[in-house]
Amino acid sequence: MTAEDAAPAGRPVGLKPDAIGFVDALVIGLNSTSPAYSLAAIIGPVVALVGIYAPGVMLASFVPMLLIASAFYYLNRVDQDCGTTFSWVTRAMGPWAGWLGGWAIAMTGVLVVGSLADVAVSFALLAFGLDSWVDNTFVRQLLTVLLILVMTAVCVIGTELSAHVQNVLILAQVACLLVFVAVALYKVYDGTSEYDEIDPAFSWLNPFGAGGAALTGGLLLGVFAYWGWESAVNLTEEVEDSATAPGKAGLWSTVILLVSYVSVAFAVVAYAGPAFLAENADEEEFIFAQLATDVLGGWDWVLLLAVSTSAIASTQTTIIPASRTALSMARRRALPEHYAHISPRHRTPDVSTWWVAGIAIAWYLVVSRISDNALFDSLTALSLLISFYYALTGLACVVYYRRHLLESVHNFLLIGVGPLVGAGLLTWLLVRSVMDMSDPENSYSGTSWFGLGPPLVIGISISLAGVLAMFARRLWAPAFWQERPGVADPDLVPGHSHGHGHGHES
Repeated sequence: MTAEDAAPAGRPVGLKPDAIGFVDALVIGLNSTSPAYSLAAIIGPVVALVGIYAPGVMLASFVPMLLIASAFYYLNRVDQDCGTTFSWVTRAMGPWAGWLGGWAIAMTGVLVVGSLADVAVSFALLAFGLDSWVDNTFVRQLLTVLLILVMTAVCVIGTELSAHVQNVLILAQVACLLVFVAVALYKVYDGTSEYDEIDPAFSWLNPFGAGGAALTGGLLLGVFAYWGWESAVNLTEEVEDSATAPGKAGLWSTVILLVSYVSVAFAVVAYAGPAFLAENADEEEFIFAQLATDVLGGWDWVLLLAVSTSAIASTQTTIIPASRTALSMARRRALPEHYAHISPRHRTPDVSTWWVAGIAIAWYLVVSRISDNALFDSLTALSLLISFYYALTGLACVVYYRRHLLESVHNFLLIGVGPLVGAGLLTWLLVRSVMDMSDPENSYSGTSWFGLGPPLVIGISISLAGVLAMFARRLWAPAFWQERPGVADPDLVPGHSHGHGHGHES
């Protein structure tokens, strides 16, 4: 494609419309959560907290995600902007809140991409029997950086290529997980588990079975496990039927994740028993490596490869929200304008995509030099940013539609009460996160930074950096801060005649 083919003469190059369909968006939303990796990372700690009620915690964690996914759906109906939370919160609550929401999304990508790629490389090496390479820090980090660069290139080359790669990865990932669940449950009922297996029971779905304090800790981990589904909505300007399909993809992603997470939680707890999982909770994702060997024997590479493909897929898709948010912010002058550059050939935000990857690589290498535990602490800090911008989005939905909430029961429940309750739950989890992270003993490092836990220091530092960057940009280029919040157009509200929202043009 030439530059002349990319856009009509005299018009700026934009993202490629109708590049992918609903199914592609759904797959990207699923892969962004990295289901196999997320399960590997949290299943041990969750069981350590709540025992046999791990499936119930996964069910409870689904509730705020579904409610916030509803907010994404209804906000996308009125504004198909790839900046999602940034654009919507700006519309509803003004530029200051919108800018901070955009910053939070961009920083989640920076914090997590390196860790995802590291896990992808580690599990791939384990799957191929190259255990010694995993222990070689230089080799592992070199392969991790190369993987980030390759996945970034895929993102830049085109959304269609990204979707094709994701379709293959999700099929491999889900197939591997289903094989693991089926074999594990068969061994439970056959009495051939190597651990103290227990028969599954419906009572395990009770999230309150282990008590309120344990549930809170489990929910914090659950939010991390479900996070990422909104990548489908960040592609809204590139998806067919952009007013509704991306939002539906986000909603369905959370439902499919619920089924996957609850199924694996049942299988793992039944096969290994809560005692073994609790004793080895500190091993995190490598519990899955051990269970893969025990459950699948010589076929353990199947599950190891599932975790690897999961992390590879998420390495790519996690770049999407950060890069599209930076693009959206830049074309409204909330960030320097060069971040809004779109490749004339590929019709993707090449500059912002490479910048996100570059900063993520730098973060990964610097934090890894401190220690592996410091890298895990930076991941823990993610829950602060995730809870913040999800809660902000739910609140923005209620504020933006406020004049229409009493027009029907549908509007009141799905656009008003649902997102508001979701925002409230996530705000509560945010406060609890701050309280838990203030204690250094709750960190992976187990050390004190300025009298606080390292994850909280990282979270506060990123937030302060965002505030300083916002004020600096306000002084340098004040145009964006002249925007004023508004309310939903009646023609775009459910129950009225429907028009079409528009993304913001460059």
